[in-house]
Amino acid sequence: MNVPVLRPPAEQVYADELARLTETDSGPRPAGWRLSPRAVRQFVLGDERLGIKRKFYGDDALIERCIVTLMSDRALLLVGEPGTAKSMLSELLSAAISGDSQCTLQGTAGTGEDQIRYTWNFALLLAEGPSPQALVRSPLLEAMERGSLCRFEEITRVQPEMQDCLISVLSDKALHIAELRDDDAIVHALPGFNLIATANLRDRGVHEMSGALKRRFNFETVRPISDRRLEMRLVRERTEALLAHAEVEVELAPDVVELLVTAFNDLRNGVTAEGTVVERPTAVMSSAEAVSVGFAACLDAHYFADGEVGGEHVARQLIGTVLKDNADDGRKLRHYFDVVVKQRAQRQRQWQRMLDARRELDR
Repeated sequence: MNVPVLRPPAEQVYADELARLTETDSGPRPAGWRLSPRAVRQFVLGDERLGIKRKFYGDDALIERCIVTLMSDRALLLVGEPGTAKSMLSELLSAAISGDSQCTLQGTAGTGEDQIRYTWNFALLLAEGPSPQALVRSPLLEAMERGSLCRFEEITRVQPEMQDCLISVLSDKALHIAELRDDDAIVHALPGFNLIATANLRDRGVHEMSGALKRRFNFETVRPISDRRLEMRLVRERTEALLAHAEVEVELAPDVVELLVTAFNDLRNGVTAEGTVVERPTAVMSSAEAVSVGFAACLDAHYFADGEVGGEHVARQLIGTVLKDNADDGRKLRHYFDVVVKQRAQRQRQWQRMLDARRELDR
């Protein structure tokens, strides 16, 4: 049975595009790669000629540097503010290069060395002793044996002494299993193996990486989208995709998208296009959050109104986004409404509709 899931992995969502690229890809491929570096770039950044959609909006040169790193003997670490599409980028690269983006480690404060390297089926271990059959492989070990990419999400949430168990793997491209003997005691990575890790710059619970581990990575910073038109395109396309998946027929009008992206830019940068200075909230005002607000506004309009998305729907969802981290952000958002939104409401209808939702801040 084909049971629909809430979020299929990238290799399933874009299976047709990956198949099309595989058929037309004539470029040289590194050992273990499904596509050539040029085709991987096309998959991530799009190619209108082949009907490949653009999936990452930002610095195109960043994508090329990431691909080059993954061909080298160093691992790739994507760092940046929350919501800048680091995880999405690592997923896309893994899907294009290895055909599998689900070989993933999730970093938490409780992640231990056995979750990163390997552990044991203790029933078999007691019955037979240490053997390859009793070994429970981590995603990292599986990636080494298959010659594929492994993703390590939120690596800096892991305790530093646990992070450092990666040093020998990234240096020697081998993992030692001390409990086994002879040829089974060392797993050598096959061609195509590498690691893509992500790390946030400002989240609570972040640990500093050791210098030895840092030297095994190339760092690439994923920055917020600076081009407002590009961000509007991203928000519109991602919201439309989410609505299609939810089977909700609602149109997100261009003026509503512009209002949404403009408000996020104002609060993210602390200054409006007109030069008015506003206080930046502590909440993350990323493009990913803008997509979430846009999608929620559409659902609000569809299920609780007449289906026309307006500034009031955006405002209600924006309030929830800004206020979730710090109560003092409510004061900053009230100032934004009273100074910026009120002024724009005199000239534009959607901003007036947004201002009408100002009263919900006082509840």
